[in-house]
Amino acid sequence: MIGKGKAISHTQVSMQYGWDQEKNAQVVYAQNIAGDSPKEITAEFKLTQDLNINCEKNTLSFIISPTIEDGKTLDKKALSKVCQEFMKEMRLKDRQAIGFVHLDKAHKHIHLYVNRIDFQGKAYNDSFIGKRSQVAAEKVADRMQLTTVKQVQWEKDHNLQAIRTEIKRRHDLTMRQFKPRTFQDYIKAMETNGVKVIPSINKADKLQGFRFEFDNYNLKGSEVHRSMTGGNIGKQLSGDKNIKQFINENTTLKLAGKTVQLSTGILRTMVKEVIKKTISKTIDIGMGI
Repeated sequence: MIGKGKAISHTQVSMQYGWDQEKNAQVVYAQNIAGDSPKEITAEFKLTQDLNINCEKNTLSFIISPTIEDGKTLDKKALSKVCQEFMKEMRLKDRQAIGFVHLDKAHKHIHLYVNRIDFQGKAYNDSFIGKRSQVAAEKVADRMQLTTVKQVQWEKDHNLQAIRTEIKRRHDLTMRQFKPRTFQDYIKAMETNGVKVIPSINKADKLQGFRFEFDNYNLKGSEVHRSMTGGNIGKQLSGDKNIKQFINENTTLKLAGKTVQLSTGILRTMVKEVIKKTISKTIDIGMGI
């Protein structure tokens, strides 16, 4: 579960969004209010807010987002408890507050609005409220046995590593199976193996590298593996072919509906490979191999 928070001045406009019937909004939490519309509740907030004329951003706006899986099991009563526990963690005490849940999407989330001014006219300290909202949501999730931010991050990192490994496996399979010799052939072959390869083209219409899209992940080649940068893929595509010849054949490419050239970075990587092979060949000849 994730929590976000900030102080706002546009109470009614924000509350109207929270109570948007097109989003199948439902009231799941209410404290110290009697109104049944954004306009009426804003007026109630204002009566208290008039006790402190120096505070302009006098309403606190929070978004509390359980994970999609947790959201499936959280009914109105449980969502109300989430709000109640969150209010306790944030030490908002006996203030005016109202919470709505949006049910129009799979990712169920709560919009909670709290009067920043208490009944004594004192303004709530909103220093680091964003960070404190995250911590409060984390504690509430842990207490209610819901998925915490740390668990979500662990799962994301774990899944990401698996995705990187799988994209690299399919890259290696593509090189063995299809033996592509041009960037265009490589893109088509990878798509056959279930990975969408997206050319990264700069403003000068030069190919800088590739992004790889697989299973709802979109990663740069260098994020997948160091061997999958544009230059390194070029080296693999050249195979036993002379790299100078490969560069000449790939100087102008038709990618993503554009006529592009290789970037300086890709060319530099491949030229280094030419020099490396030349030196290695010279040494071999000198040693009589």
